[in-house]
Amino acid sequence: MPIIVNLDVEMAKRKMSLNELSEKVGLTLSNLSILKTGKARAIRFSTLEAICSVLKCQPGDILEYVDEDGK
Repeated sequence: MPIIVNLDVEMAKRKMSLNELSEKVGLTLSNLSILKTGKARAIRFSTLEAICSVLKCQPGDILEYVDEDGK
């Protein structure tokens, strides 16, 4: 998949656990886990906004596009 989710990287930078992020964002652990592992097929802007607000980052810090050819 050409979209890479770097949620774990941003969480590690802030030494924040999935449990803590889940509580602060108001999402279930399972939904955050699906997003973190890159298995999510979609993300709501409101969810992305909440995550960025808690982690104090930009959407581009969490989501990254990588060309399938590796370019």
